[in-house]
Amino acid sequence: MSAPTDRDADTDDTAATNATDATNATDEGAWWESAVLYQIYPRSFADSNGDGVGDIPGIIEHLDHLQWLGVDGVWLSPVTPSPNADWGYDVSDFTAVGPEFGTLDDVDRLIAEAGRRGIRVLLDLVPNHTSDQHPWFVDSRSSRTAAKRDWYVWADPGPDGSPPNNWVSSFGGPAWTPDAMTGQSYLHNHLAEQPDLNWWNEEVRAAFDEIMRFWCDRGVAGFRIDVCNVIIKDALLRDNPPATEDDDFEAQMFGQRAMYNTNRPEVHDVIRRWRTLVDAYGEPRVLVGETPVAVDELAAYYGNGIDELHLAFNFPFISAPFEASALRAVVEQTEATLPPGAWPAWTGSNHDMFRFATRWGGDDPRKVRAALLMLLSLRGTPVLYQGDEIGLPNTPVAHEDMRDPLGVRYYPYYEGRDAARTPMQWRDAPGAGFTDPEVRPWLPFGDAHAFNVEAQRADPDSVLTLARALITLRREEADLRTGSYRARPAPEGVWAWDRGDRHFVALNMTDAPVVVADVKGTLRLGSAGSRAGELVEGGLALAPWEGVIGATPPQP
Repeated sequence: MSAPTDRDADTDDTAATNATDATNATDEGAWWESAVLYQIYPRSFADSNGDGVGDIPGIIEHLDHLQWLGVDGVWLSPVTPSPNADWGYDVSDFTAVGPEFGTLDDVDRLIAEAGRRGIRVLLDLVPNHTSDQHPWFVDSRSSRTAAKRDWYVWADPGPDGSPPNNWVSSFGGPAWTPDAMTGQSYLHNHLAEQPDLNWWNEEVRAAFDEIMRFWCDRGVAGFRIDVCNVIIKDALLRDNPPATEDDDFEAQMFGQRAMYNTNRPEVHDVIRRWRTLVDAYGEPRVLVGETPVAVDELAAYYGNGIDELHLAFNFPFISAPFEASALRAVVEQTEATLPPGAWPAWTGSNHDMFRFATRWGGDDPRKVRAALLMLLSLRGTPVLYQGDEIGLPNTPVAHEDMRDPLGVRYYPYYEGRDAARTPMQWRDAPGAGFTDPEVRPWLPFGDAHAFNVEAQRADPDSVLTLARALITLRREEADLRTGSYRARPAPEGVWAWDRGDRHFVALNMTDAPVVVADVKGTLRLGSAGSRAGELVEGGLALAPWEGVIGATPPQP
C-alpha cells in the first residue's frame, strides 16, 4: 500500500508561484545564483511503497509541495547502491540506483517531472572513497598485482606492525586497516568499510569523468561533491603534526592538524578538471562542494571564480552560534575573501548537522523564524534541508533505534546524526504521511502534531507560510536574489544590512526590544508578523528575535 501524498491538497496557484522553465537560465546570470536549493535525504522524505524507507517515487509524489514552496533545485543525498555502513555514503555502484530507492527509470522520471515544475535535480557524488564491497575494491584487495590495486591507497605497516602513519579516521581510531590477504594496510579517512580511492591514479580520474558524464547525460543539473577537500592525500604519506590552540576547528582532527590527508593543493587540479567537464555541456551543470574548511581557505575552492566550484558550503557559518556578531563576522569575512565572480552558499541544517531549529533556535519559534529570514535574505544561494520550511526540530532517537555509526559508537557521549535524519512529517496522522500507518519507519517520527506540512499550509501564521513568503519575495525582487551586501550600523546584538539598491534587512538577535536608527522605507515582510506596508521614518522598532525586510524610497 502506498503512503498518502499531498498532491490532492495542492491548488492551481503552484503554476503562478513557480513558472520558471527548468531549461532556461535567469537573465541575471547562472540559474543557481538566484535559486533556492533544497536538500532531500531520500531515505526520510517520502515512502511510496510502504516499507518504511523513503524512495524516488515518493519524492515525485511530493514535487508539488516543492513547487508550491518555490524552490528551484533539489539535491538528493545518495540514491546509489550501498551496503549502508554509512547510509549511502559507502557506494558500491556509482551508475545505478539502490533497489530500496527505485530504478534508473525512476530517476529519469524524477528529472522530467521536476523539470516540468521548474525544478532541477542535483545528485550527491562521493569521490573520496567507495564501499569495501565495490567491485573495484574487491579486485584491489585480491593481490598486490591486481588490476585495480593502485586505485586505492595501500601501504606497508611500520616495522613493529603499527599503521603506516599517524593519520586518524574522522570516525575515530587509525585511518588504516591491515589486510591479511596481502600484508598491507588500506587507507580510510572514514569508516573501515569506506576505503579511500587513490586520486593520484589517472584511471581513477578517468572513471569519475565517465560517472559524471553518465548522470549529466541523463539530465541531472549538477552534483554536490562529498568531502571534496579530502580526496587527494600527501603522496609521501607523511605524519600529521599535532594540533595547537591556534589551529581552526576545521583544521583539527582528534588532536592532529590534518595537514597531509586533507586540503592538499593538488585537489584543485581535480576540481578544475570537473569544472571543465560540466562546463562543456550546453547548459553548464553546477558543482556544489562540501568544504569543511576555514573561511580564509574557502576562496581557494572557487579558484579564480570561474574555474573550480560554483558553490562551496560555508561550515564556519553553519557552526557559528546564533549571535549577530558571530554570524556577521563569518559573512563579511566571506564577502571580503571570495574572488571576483564567486558566489556564496548558505545553509543552516543538513544530514550531518543538527537542524537549525534546535541548534540555532533552541526550538524557540521566534529564533527559527529569524533564522529562516536570515538564510533567505543574504547575498548568495540558500540551501534548505527538508523540514527546515516547517521549523522541524531534532527528533530524539533512543539508543536502541540509532542507525548512525557515529551515534552507535560514541553513545552516550555523542548521540550521532540520526536526530536530523528522521522522516519528513506531511500530516498529523499515523505514519505522518511519510509511510503506511501500520509500518515502522527506518527512524522514529518526531511530533507530527506540532510539525507537519498539511497543518502549516492551512495556517497563515505558520513557519511554512513564512518560508514560502520569503522565497516569493526573493523571486519578485532582483535585489534579494543577486543584489550586493552592505552592512548597516546597528545596536549591539542587531545585524542589519542592505541588499542591492533598495532593500534592507534587520535582525534583532537579542531578548530585548530595540530600535535601529536611521531607517527609512516601507516594510515588505516580518518574521514575527506581516508588517507589510508599514512605513518607517528614522527609527525601526524590532521585538526580541524579530527580523524584517524593507524597501527604501526610490531615489529622485
